[in-house]
Amino acid sequence: MDRLSSIKQQFTPARVNIYFSILCFFSPSVLGSVVSFAFNGGGLWSTLLIALKRRRFNVDRPMAALTVAIYAFCGAVVLASIVNNSIARDATHLVPLITFLFFPFSYSVWSISQKTTLARVIILSSMAACFGALLLTGIQYYWIGLPRVEGGAGNPIVFATVACLSVLVCMAGALSGIEKARSLLACAALAGTIAILYSGSRIIWLAMLIAGIAVLLINRQKLRGKYALRLLLMLGVAGLAIAAFGFQTILERAEFLHSDWEALTAHGNYSTALGFRVAMWQIGLDAFREMPLFGHGVGATPLLMKQGFQEQFGMDKGFSHFHNGFLTALVEAGIVGAVALAAIFIVAAKNAAAVLRISADPVERFGATMIVIVVITYLSGGMVGILIGHDILDSVLMIFLVSGTYLASGRHMPLADEQALPATSAAE
Repeated sequence: MDRLSSIKQQFTPARVNIYFSILCFFSPSVLGSVVSFAFNGGGLWSTLLIALKRRRFNVDRPMAALTVAIYAFCGAVVLASIVNNSIARDATHLVPLITFLFFPFSYSVWSISQKTTLARVIILSSMAACFGALLLTGIQYYWIGLPRVEGGAGNPIVFATVACLSVLVCMAGALSGIEKARSLLACAALAGTIAILYSGSRIIWLAMLIAGIAVLLINRQKLRGKYALRLLLMLGVAGLAIAAFGFQTILERAEFLHSDWEALTAHGNYSTALGFRVAMWQIGLDAFREMPLFGHGVGATPLLMKQGFQEQFGMDKGFSHFHNGFLTALVEAGIVGAVALAAIFIVAAKNAAAVLRISADPVERFGATMIVIVVITYLSGGMVGILIGHDILDSVLMIFLVSGTYLASGRHMPLADEQALPATSAAE
């Protein structure tokens, strides 16, 4: 009986939330699509718990505003398929929208967690993810011989995106003061940065720089005296490490970009990485002009892409997206869908800005910082790559929006037995 009681204590709802959070923040760059199974499985379980009234539906203003924006985007995508009479064709492409629909249910169940505990779990899990990303980088680059590391994500851009988020969380956690192991967090951030360099994803290098500056600006009040000296020292060490490990990769990627540009402008060669992107953007803009309001439907992209490459460029090529998140939304769901997609990021950023403007609480500011870094990283990467529409990226976006919104401005919803605990203790 004692052993059974001990097992039950290890799997209380609060502890399950902790284990779930660890998996969500550790797995994206190390275990890849495991994060998608985890988040969607957790979302389904959360929905069942709320439907059975074993958890309360937690509605507060920031969460409600974000839910409206997310559901409006999902509605716009479905509407595009209805307008094009292509529900049957698009059915399999509509299934991933379930990840977005789980947002309010996951939020409600996640909000039974103590905020400080959740923040520390997020920081420490991200720290472990950075070290795991570096380990995979060493294996894939030096042992297997991959020219661009893919981590557990199986895609260099996706790997770089989620690893970038882990690096920035470590950085924000160290500056927030929530977790005291600042030196270890700095080492983890450096490890993740080196992994991102080896991914060869140039746009994420830029995203990390922009978001990193944003994190420093958010925490500028703490960067004084000895903290400023420590920061300068860490930046110096990081610069030396990046130069040692990443100089050759950075130089090669810069040379590739220059040669692609020369091939495109001087010879009209579209068969390079840059050339393919320019071709896709031209095809996408032409497709958008054909049906600007509601778009062609989410399942039309492969066909439009294949036709466009054959007719306009004489190439037998096909891609699943237009390497620009908003252009993809314009083609698939028209102006209605693109505006709804933009609204998700606008509402999230507005929620974060409101907290950063008025709150001095370190946990709330950390949550708002999480929202800022995910918005910057996704929008930057989405300009020349994938914004949404990939299982890992969709799940990670929801994970950051759920936990970041809760930590920043959410209402803690303790379980009934947790609420009764203080009164019982007092009676004793």
